Amino acid sequence: MAGKLTDKQARASAPKEKAYKLFDGDGLYLEVAPTGSKYWRLKYRIGGKEKRLALGVYPQVGLAEARKKCLEAREMIAGGIDPSQARQEAKAQAREEEERKGSTFEHVGREYFERKTEDLNPRYRKQYKSRLENILFPAIGDIPIAELKRTEILDCLRKLEAKGHIDTAHRVATIASQVCRYARDCGLVDYDVADNLTSALSKVDHTPRAALTDPKEIGELLRAIENYGGFDSIRYCLRIMPYVFTRSWELRGAHWSEINFDTAILTVPASRMKRRREHLVPLAKQVIALLRELQEVTGNGELVFPSAYSKTAPITDMGLLNALRRLGYGKGVMDIHGFRSIASKHLNEMGYRPDVIEMQLSHAQKDSVRAAYNRALYLPERTEMMQRWADYLDSLRAEV
Repeated sequence: MAGKLTDKQARASAPKEKAYKLFDGDGLYLEVAPTGSKYWRLKYRIGGKEKRLALGVYPQVGLAEARKKCLEAREMIAGGIDPSQARQEAKAQAREEEERKGSTFEHVGREYFERKTEDLNPRYRKQYKSRLENILFPAIGDIPIAELKRTEILDCLRKLEAKGHIDTAHRVATIASQVCRYARDCGLVDYDVADNLTSALSKVDHTPRAALTDPKEIGELLRAIENYGGFDSIRYCLRIMPYVFTRSWELRGAHWSEINFDTAILTVPASRMKRRREHLVPLAKQVIALLRELQEVTGNGELVFPSAYSKTAPITDMGLLNALRRLGYGKGVMDIHGFRSIASKHLNEMGYRPDVIEMQLSHAQKDSVRAAYNRALYLPERTEMMQRWADYLDSLRAEV
């Protein structure tokens, strides 16, 4: 397009009291405002109406680029398309696309994760996020949640099932339902499309954790642990664990500052609890005695059970499990979690109230609100139970 305006003229144009125009040709002109700002405009007619189209600000948009935009707009006009209307429609489409992205399963899932999982144990929260990002988002993440079909989620779960990951499929189905239920509560959808999807999956094989059940065998295990001659942190942790039957991380991550020897209480902070609620563990006199012994060895540091490689890192599950294996307790016979199973079974048989046992196991309570705000729930009964349990274990260990 042959133009009348030069870049030198455009650059040299100075503001005046009123806005004025420098014409280039084919309806293209540069409008110079009193403020000194310079705007490219295109004057054109379509459908019998005269219109204006903004093409950019000079010098960000130079003369050559303005002419190119003018030519493109002229070609649209020649084809009966109004460039101004086309631009508005493109913006509307972009807004719709942005809104669509804002309501996809991935967008809602990430929002749910940030808002609703803060109270989860850090390790479980990390696993939760991994299942979102590595399983659900690749499969259904870009689908608007209002358009998401039940079969699309099920297809994702079936792939896990086909690989033999049935338990994972059930857990991922629960996550999908939590996200969809959150979308419902936020008014994005009318119902949870993933509700009860686990009913369409194969049943999970709830094989009990490996644990001894016969009192005589439990006594043999306790004697074996007592005679274990390995690393001090491993040895004492294994000796204490049957008495307190906490989850492994709740005990092996303990700090000396969490133990009150006067009240005989271990306070496990929320950060180390599965349900992110502080937990009290009454300590029997046998446990206090063992801790006093261990304090002579590790009491100069923060951790009760420091690793052999670092005073700032605790021993690991694998270290405890390897010790059990060296004692002759193979896979399928006994594992670290088995101490909880042993306690649960025998304490119920000893006649303790299920609520008291479940509270000490830090399982979810029926009255979750009450449990959340009363860390000392049933504490006198739990204290008596823990001492009696320790005495019972000692009696089993003494029987030969």
